Amino acid sequence: MLSEVLLVSAPGKVILHGEHAVVHGKVALAVALNLRTFLRLQPHSNGRVGLNLPNIGVRRAWDVASLQLLDTSFLGHGDSAALTAKHVEKLKEVAGFPKDCVDPEHLAVLAFLYLYLSICQSQRALPSLDITVWSELPTGAGLGSSAAYSVCLAAALLTACEEIPNPLKDGEAAGRPPVLKILLINTKVPRSTKVLVANVRSRLLKFPEIVAPLLTSIDAISLECERVLGEMAAAPTPEHYLTLEELIDMNQHHLNALGVGHASLDQLCQVTTAHGLHSKLTGAGGGGCGITLLRPDSRRRNVCREPGTGLVPPISLPAKLSTSLRNNQGIVTIYHHRHHYQPCIPAVTS
Repeated sequence: MLSEVLLVSAPGKVILHGEHAVVHGKVALAVALNLRTFLRLQPHSNGRVGLNLPNIGVRRAWDVASLQLLDTSFLGHGDSAALTAKHVEKLKEVAGFPKDCVDPEHLAVLAFLYLYLSICQSQRALPSLDITVWSELPTGAGLGSSAAYSVCLAAALLTACEEIPNPLKDGEAAGRPPVLKILLINTKVPRSTKVLVANVRSRLLKFPEIVAPLLTSIDAISLECERVLGEMAAAPTPEHYLTLEELIDMNQHHLNALGVGHASLDQLCQVTTAHGLHSKLTGAGGGGCGITLLRPDSRRRNVCREPGTGLVPPISLPAKLSTSLRNNQGIVTIYHHRHHYQPCIPAVTS
């Protein structure tokens, strides 16, 4: 078990093309954002394991000795162990949660307990440690906040238990794909990915001869975008951007036809179109975030503050140009001596 402080981070993501179609076996293109989730793991010897999530006001702690006495055989071992509904119910008992809890705060704690108990059961004794996770990513906006949280937890615990070498230490990045400037706009309209995915499936079952071709067309859009991005890696041209803009427009129309649009996203598309820009939803739709492609010569425009639109910039910041396809690191872990590391963490809510 490692003894020094460990800092881990993982990026959020946006889906360029392929939302919902990917659920039905089609291609999706996702890219990393320069908005990240961060985790600080502090080993200690006080006999407790703590979880602190300041962004959502969660602070929990457990006695390691009590956790050690639990029968964790239900978690299984190795890569073949799959989490089931019964496992989740047992984890709720461990956490002292009601059976009907489904809110993000409770689920975040359950994800931690599952990974902590599953990964650390290989140790002679469960380790005492404190984990703090904070994020630049809004939750429930389709930007991969849950995935980034889970990746940070898994990478930190596996590294701390010396199950894996330090992944991408000090930010070794792979590949040099082309640069795309993306304006990321959060409508701040909440939605349920589960419900939206189920609605698309229902529409497919009801109108198979209509919806199946839409999914096939979205697949073709993703593949064409992949081809264009491959060409742009060598020498991007204005014609490439024209093609990307057309693909964005076509995909947005398809997504509306699938029933995953929203008035706020329509409004976003109308406002950006008036500025000669092209936008689409990203993620599950039904609200959440939209993305707008900016050409390299695009100047910063106050599109988000268009009078009367009610649109707001992402995470209440000025309009954010998010360079999404280049110089973005994947999982990054850095070791720090416990007496010299001063993390920049949001204010803690007890």
